[in-house]
Amino acid sequence: MALSSLALSKAKPREKPYKLADGHGLYLLITPGGGRYWRMNYRFGGKAKTMAMGVFPLITLAEAREKRDAARKLLAAGSDPTATRKEAEAREAFEATTGFRTVAEEWLAKREREGLGAVTLGKVKWLLEFAYPSLGNRKISEITSMELLAVLRQVEGRGRHETARRLRSVCGRVFRYAIATGRAEHDLSANLRDALTTPKVKHLAAITNSQQVGPLMRAIETFDGHAVTRAALRLAPHVFVRPGELRHAEWAEIDFDKALWCIPAEKMKMRRPHRVPLSRQSLAIFASIREITGTGKFVFPGFQSLKRPMSENALNGALRRLGYSGDEMTSHGFRAMASTLLNEMGRWHPDAIERQLAHAEADAVRRAYARGEYWDERVAMMQAWSDYLDDLAGKPPT
Repeated sequence: MALSSLALSKAKPREKPYKLADGHGLYLLITPGGGRYWRMNYRFGGKAKTMAMGVFPLITLAEAREKRDAARKLLAAGSDPTATRKEAEAREAFEATTGFRTVAEEWLAKREREGLGAVTLGKVKWLLEFAYPSLGNRKISEITSMELLAVLRQVEGRGRHETARRLRSVCGRVFRYAIATGRAEHDLSANLRDALTTPKVKHLAAITNSQQVGPLMRAIETFDGHAVTRAALRLAPHVFVRPGELRHAEWAEIDFDKALWCIPAEKMKMRRPHRVPLSRQSLAIFASIREITGTGKFVFPGFQSLKRPMSENALNGALRRLGYSGDEMTSHGFRAMASTLLNEMGRWHPDAIERQLAHAEADAVRRAYARGEYWDERVAMMQAWSDYLDDLAGKPPT
């Protein structure tokens, strides 16, 4: 006998679960706790099965019957309604993860687990924010090249050509991750490589003339600003690491006994650990600042908090105070200065200089074979370089 709405409203819980049948396998299961669950019994492949169809009264009698009739049609067509529903739910769950922003954030989480530095991670997140307003909620497999190009053109329209170029590259990584995880088939960014304005390469200013290095070194010695900035500025030309690597130097990385600074891979641009042999001059500078910051984590902490490294603008600001404009010298320029003058000396193997600069070999084949560290030569070179800087500055030998 078919159920009625009146019968359902009068049904009360009992000591044991019981069923109210409606027909064609549909029934309402009533539990002692008052739960009311729609169920349908059926057979498929010679086996008895039960399919859940929701909770009464959220699912009404009419709706439960519609679900039952739909299930019977699937059975008549040779399909298991329970398996069909699970497949549909899986597809729905998968579809929920196919939005561009969802895929991008998943990829970012993966890169963070893999050790991508916090600074780099922040830059990538900043770049992706340009794409989210237009593409964030779009299914990544349905985004067209023209849609992505429109986003990049918007960034270009603000005069940010380099930002647009980097955004295209980051989007490409997101698309390639989507391909690897089965949510896209094409990397649209590859089609747009030649569509963007190529930004003019602006080399960071550097003093590379030996006759100008002496006055620069003497000027650095006269800097009367904050002691932390002064120490970092004095050290920069001797070690010629990247400014970010210098700012984030930690006391735990400095070995005074071995005259060595070991920079971990996560701080390096190329994500490879780097060793810096410390000359007598470099060790003396580290020793001088250790009296001030040695109890903290960072060698060169910020002014506001010892738990943070110094500002990225501190060294460039110090150079400006010394009278060097941004077109003359930058903190990154110490690397070009060392590279140029060390190569001009003709005493050092070019690969030893490149290793000390922590440059990546552009040629893949050459990179595979260029595994030598030239360590002994680098140790000698770094001491000779510091001696050379002192000589140009008119300092007596140490």
